[in-house]
Amino acid sequence: MLHRVVQVRLYPSKEQQILLARTFGSARWWWNYALNKSIEVYKETGKGLTRAALNALLPDLKKAEDTHWLADCYSQVLQATTLNLTTAYKNFFEKRAGFPKFKSKHGKQSIQYPQNVKIVDSNVKLPGNIGAIKAKIHRLIEGKIKTVTVSKTPSGKYLASILIEIEGEHPTIKEGTIYGIDLGIKHFAVVTDGEKVSKYDNPRYIAKHEKNLKRKQKKLARKQKGSNSRNRYRKVVAKVYERVSNSRQDFLHKLSYKLTSDSQAVIVENLHVLGMVRNHNLAKAISDCGWGMFTNFLAYKLERKGGKLVEIDRWFPSSKLCSNCFYQIGEMPLDVREWTCPSCGIQHDRDGNAAQNIRAEGIRMLKAEGSAVSAVGGEVRPKLGRKSKLRHSPMSTEANTVLGTPSQCG
Repeated sequence: MLHRVVQVRLYPSKEQQILLARTFGSARWWWNYALNKSIEVYKETGKGLTRAALNALLPDLKKAEDTHWLADCYSQVLQATTLNLTTAYKNFFEKRAGFPKFKSKHGKQSIQYPQNVKIVDSNVKLPGNIGAIKAKIHRLIEGKIKTVTVSKTPSGKYLASILIEIEGEHPTIKEGTIYGIDLGIKHFAVVTDGEKVSKYDNPRYIAKHEKNLKRKQKKLARKQKGSNSRNRYRKVVAKVYERVSNSRQDFLHKLSYKLTSDSQAVIVENLHVLGMVRNHNLAKAISDCGWGMFTNFLAYKLERKGGKLVEIDRWFPSSKLCSNCFYQIGEMPLDVREWTCPSCGIQHDRDGNAAQNIRAEGIRMLKAEGSAVSAVGGEVRPKLGRKSKLRHSPMSTEANTVLGTPSQCG
């Protein structure tokens, strides 16, 4: 089975906006209540609450005088919230994510419908009392609808991420280019196919909008908290952030599509971005790059066409290794952008040399796995550095694309 996600824009009526706001509020309150309850029980007993135990609390809450309004919320929305919370706890204990956070009414709002959603003409019909919402459906939705996540952005837009299941086998690709990519700040990506090296400059979207953001944030900060003026202007600031985010995603989608359209595999470093942003001098620049998002885009685009994303270990000495004779030097500060190999005398561009080494290490891993490698260019060296891994793509979604689970961004 294949899974894809199509994200569409919703245009609810005034009445539907009120009903959605109530549903968002109910789901958010239940998340915070269940999270608080789980924390209390864990402190008392050392054990957490299961999904079934949390759902068992709902009937009494719906009957209680203070929380009887929960009964107006579609029951499966609350149960989906419980599932998401228990999944978040599991990811935390298995060290895949941080501890679950309490949700605020000021950020992005979202609810999930696990079934019974239908596409009728140009409408998304939700179960319960909300009914059919007018939508901009920009592509044909084929297959079985599994889940639909409805969200409201801080700028006031309503979106629906529709996960569909399509019958069929995952495609496999036997021939194609193999790209090695060195990600950076000055040049967002330095790419080699074994014969030539291409450099793609970093657009630096936050830097371009920084003056505008500072001016609008100062104006927002002067407005009285809780006032209608502040609430209105908060959307103005949110629209600027949304413009930055959309511009970044557009760049990443176009570059990832270009690199995956004719490729058998793409090789990147498994960067520890959370550790890198602890450098306060580079934190904003690193966050603006969107390396993690770019890697996810590469992953699902490759998976959709049968290619592979290979992640080599972050400790692999890609910059310190001569791509010609494999001589490894000791130290190389970040300000050294060109260097000459003391063994063979070849002069290297730091990033281009790193991209070639990343590509060669990825080819070695593919051959070790038993994959047929048809790419030309570059010699495959003996194993160097620490353990690397093959990554078979996760599912992901962004606006106007495809494969995966709805992204939650604040």
